[in-house]
Amino acid sequence: MRADPIRYDCDTLCGTWPARAELDFRPAAVRAKLTAAGIETGLVCSGRGAWFDDVDGNTETLAAGPGFLPVATINLRHALRAEAELDRMVAAGVRAVRLFGPLQGCEPVFPGYRHVVDAVLARGLLPLVEGDVRGCWPAFADRGARVVFLDVHAYHVADFVLLARREPGFVASTRLLNAPDSIETVVGEVGAEHLVFGSRTPLHDTSPATLRMRGARLSDADWAAVTGGTLEALLEKP
Repeated sequence: MRADPIRYDCDTLCGTWPARAELDFRPAAVRAKLTAAGIETGLVCSGRGAWFDDVDGNTETLAAGPGFLPVATINLRHALRAEAELDRMVAAGVRAVRLFGPLQGCEPVFPGYRHVVDAVLARGLLPLVEGDVRGCWPAFADRGARVVFLDVHAYHVADFVLLARREPGFVASTRLLNAPDSIETVVGEVGAEHLVFGSRTPLHDTSPATLRMRGARLSDADWAAVTGGTLEALLEKP
């Protein structure tokens, strides 16, 4: 079992979220969970943007503090102001955008979703996409897009591998790849540049994702890529 630090977690949340007594979304509490799990930096997005107001939520995200890289979100149900809000976040130095399609009841075939995807890719931002990859992928295909699919499930590894073979920029989060060989299968079939670590802290328990990652049967180079190098490269590319 590896004890090395995990440099980046692509999937963390903070701030406002509908009340659940056992969860604490305050940035300091989330940061403490990540630190305890050996995770150095979380790509974080405020739940206020997902549930209530993207502008206020993004402002809350920018204030998350040390140990986080802020990730913008856009209200997919109110796409008319997406471009202005994306420009505001780009000016603030943000490099990634999280799309909460299922939570906001917005399918990838809806005009608002397609409009936001166009605006995100035109600005060189990295999309972090929630939802079933088998339904989300066409919105990003054949465009040279770099995109992280946050909800790729162990049951859907074959579908993701087939997509990644034709789309060099398609990347999966490890969060739901919890079968004994799913992380190893993705890396073995298409390479570590198609996989990044994610935990969905604090909405999900951090431990299963970190334990599966630390026990993955990967070379040192592949482990370093999945836990940091791949995401770092995605964020640096224009």
